[in-house]
Amino acid sequence: MTNFAHWISPEAMRTLGWTLLHFIWQGAALAALFAVAMAACRSAAARYAVAAGVLALMMASPVITFVWLQRETIPAVRSGAQGSLPWVGTAARHAVVAAVSGAPAAASLSAQPTAMLWLVELWFLGVLVLSLRTAGGLLLIERMRRKEIKPIGQELHERCMALQRRMGLDRVIRYCECHRLDAPAVLGWFRPVVLLPMRALTGMGEQQIEAVIVHELAHIRRLDCFVNLFQIAVETLLFYHPAVWWVSQRVRAERENCCDDEAISICGDAVVYARALTLMEEWRTAPALMMAANRSRLAERVVRLLGLDGDAATGRTRMAGLGVSAVCLTGALLAGNAFLGVAHASLGTSSSAKELQEGSSIIIVKPEPVSAKERATQAAKPAGKAEPASKPQSNNDKNPAAAHDDNKKQSYLDAMEAAGFKNLDVDEIIAMKVQGVTPEYIKAIHDLGMQPTAEEVVGMRVQGITPEYIRDMRTVAQNLSVEDLIGMKVQGVTLQYVRELRELGLQPGADEIVGMKVQGVTPEYVKELRATGINPDVDEIVGMKVQGVTAEYVKTLQSAGFKNLSCDEVIGAKVQGITPEFIEKARKHGFQNLTLDKLISLKHANIF
Repeated sequence: MTNFAHWISPEAMRTLGWTLLHFIWQGAALAALFAVAMAACRSAAARYAVAAGVLALMMASPVITFVWLQRETIPAVRSGAQGSLPWVGTAARHAVVAAVSGAPAAASLSAQPTAMLWLVELWFLGVLVLSLRTAGGLLLIERMRRKEIKPIGQELHERCMALQRRMGLDRVIRYCECHRLDAPAVLGWFRPVVLLPMRALTGMGEQQIEAVIVHELAHIRRLDCFVNLFQIAVETLLFYHPAVWWVSQRVRAERENCCDDEAISICGDAVVYARALTLMEEWRTAPALMMAANRSRLAERVVRLLGLDGDAATGRTRMAGLGVSAVCLTGALLAGNAFLGVAHASLGTSSSAKELQEGSSIIIVKPEPVSAKERATQAAKPAGKAEPASKPQSNNDKNPAAAHDDNKKQSYLDAMEAAGFKNLDVDEIIAMKVQGVTPEYIKAIHDLGMQPTAEEVVGMRVQGITPEYIRDMRTVAQNLSVEDLIGMKVQGVTLQYVRELRELGLQPGADEIVGMKVQGVTPEYVKELRATGINPDVDEIVGMKVQGVTAEYVKTLQSAGFKNLSCDEVIGAKVQGITPEFIEKARKHGFQNLTLDKLISLKHANIF
């Protein structure tokens, strides 16, 4: 496990991980739709537009998914028809996540989701490797531009300019020779260069040379270099999905087909151009970032140019592709539905109000509207008094079980109203009932001088905050809010933990206590630091723990001759990577009277 988790918040890490997982079925669904669309398209230009559009959708879908998951609220109870229950704070949200998902609350917050963390780290590693590959290609192209090209002859340049004017291109385009390449290619995005290798110029006829030059000019006019750069970015970020590589490959193939069509329309002889492609098939030495005439698979291009692809075979291929696409699309949608359910459970949302009701013993029956006056009148009636004979029989009279459930729910509503919670909506009353909020619990909280809202009460109950816990925490920290209590409970802050910190002379507030607990600061850690002679305050203790400063590290600095270091100096030395080995190396090179600032300067200058 690396320190990658310190660069991004746990919530963002989890959201990013679920975004990467969601793209598995999203990419498969887009690939299936792409296969159907490709079977319906006849021209290369239409297929290229569809392929590029699907690739853009593949790039956009993770972005949309990430934003959508981040905006998702984390309710205690979610009803499919009634919406979600908002929360007042981060700690309360985490508490409800733990209760609804069934996992221990402290583990869901204080511990990183290891599997998701590894997933994101592996993805980041893959992106880094592919980015280095792309950077290497760019360096190769830049070296080629600087050292391996030279202007072409005057006669050939005039022929190229004539073709450029014929195609209506008014951009400034350079035409150069390159001995390293064996096929014409385009280099550059804003200042394009057409590279014409001597081997191709001497091995082909004039008409063939003009055709391949027109092919490269077509790439420039269509701005294919920019699309190719976009493809590389998509392949780098979404490298783990085979559908991305397949669609990107189709983009490149149809791009070459479009340029082939333009070359034939200008030069007019498909057979001559097909022979030129066949000749260049063995000359594949152009870097992947360049647009070369011998890109894509030769056999398919030649068959297409000469019109040799049979209608029957093409039709059978299309039908088979449509069948496979339908199966893939169905599987992707089913997988997407399953992923959404798991993701919602992980992010703290339940699927629907129906699932919540099935998981509890509550049967929700919508009661008939009853005014407060009628309820008070019914409550005041003697238990054995019968209803007037003239009163119409209601549905509840016909169904005693329904009447019993109705009265039970109605009495719970009355109890909540008596406890001070007026005008509760459906989500709030269900959440309170499911989490076991009782009038007695509310009264005990009110007796402590706290007036939490319905959402806060549910959050406190979910996290297991009792009146005793509140009283214990108040003995060491006054003016605690509901948010403070939930945060402390979630992180496992106990009265013993706070008392031990106080016995060491520390006076942390609620936020500082939570921060120390999150970073794993223990009383033993503080004692070990103080045994070295330093006396850090709360913020310095947290900073030293975050940077991995240990008592052993402080002792090694002191044994190297650095006495009476302040906490900030120790943290700075750790951050800058000043180790005993580095200090010893500096002294072996003859440097004397070294201060910490000088060591840091030597480290920055990378002297040795």
